[in-house]
Amino acid sequence: MINPAKRTEKIELSQIRKMFEVTNPDAINLGIGEPDFNVPENIKNAMIESINENDTHYTPNKGYIELREEIVKKFKNDNGIKTNPENIIVTVGASEALYICAQAFIEKGDEVILPNPSFLSYEACVNLADGQTIPVECKMENEFKLKADDVEEKITKNTKAIILNSPSNPTGAVMEKEDIKAIADLSMDNDFIIIADEIYEKIIYGKKHYSPAKWSENVVTLNGFSKTYAMTGLRIGYLTANEDLCEELLKIHQYNIACATTTSQKGALEALKGPQDEVNKMVAEFERRRDLIVNRLNGMGYETVNAEGAFYVFPKIEDENFVQKAAKAGVITVPGAAFGSNGKGHVRMSYANSYENIGKAMDILEEKIANG
Repeated sequence: MINPAKRTEKIELSQIRKMFEVTNPDAINLGIGEPDFNVPENIKNAMIESINENDTHYTPNKGYIELREEIVKKFKNDNGIKTNPENIIVTVGASEALYICAQAFIEKGDEVILPNPSFLSYEACVNLADGQTIPVECKMENEFKLKADDVEEKITKNTKAIILNSPSNPTGAVMEKEDIKAIADLSMDNDFIIIADEIYEKIIYGKKHYSPAKWSENVVTLNGFSKTYAMTGLRIGYLTANEDLCEELLKIHQYNIACATTTSQKGALEALKGPQDEVNKMVAEFERRRDLIVNRLNGMGYETVNAEGAFYVFPKIEDENFVQKAAKAGVITVPGAAFGSNGKGHVRMSYANSYENIGKAMDILEEKIANG
């Protein structure tokens, strides 16, 4: 028998994906974090044109220069981040950006602070780099928002990085400006990296998104097109960092990926340059669905924070068999414990499904579980 590398020993395949593979295909899926909208027509047309023009060859490792120039403008206008095309890397989704951050900077003995709960890929990427995760509890009484004071208590001489995700998967929490700025200051004072996953920044309701890179040079800002433009399967993302950090990240990207897909890059360019009407419509519809699911869950007695971003709610449901009962009844959800120990006693539900389906799912849960 060929033994696997020791770095994979702590890694398990996603229980979320396994669950989807064995569930009833007719069930209403409130489990997956993928917009149910189609890619806007102008973006599709740009990609079709790219193929027709035989634009299928290698691009520069960092991505097309015209795309990187548009990303620079986006960072300046939307985030107040000053960067340049040489400090941009176009990646195969934000997932690759996260992975190369871990591989470039984290090694055995390094500690990485993680919100608890948080997206399950964060811990896996740290483990694959032989790092140690240090959880910081995000409390329901604080609407699951990560607080700078709690982060400061976890900083040691071994702290190498912190991963921030606002708006958050799985809770929908949006961090406050003062906490983001304070953590940015901590990164400079204590010389650690902030890996800022900002993939949900445009899906936000009545709040403003703030990027830590406005206040710290020790930040790698990750973003992408999957959530904002419903381009999940096209696997296109990007990052920016200072020159020294970017050079190390490029080493991993260059020998692992070479470059992101040409067609997806042309679609991404059009996404940034073209009209944003479809994005605005999508966000308005997500907010409408958010209001529906929060009101219905609270009405059933499942205490639910009014999520301010992304497309997830994280109701308090202490019935350990709820997820299995819901699946049997025809509604797919995800156990909160999949996202960290502080997720225990909660369930993640995605409202990236139609308003009609969410209503039907809530009817099923109310009839067969809450009142069953």
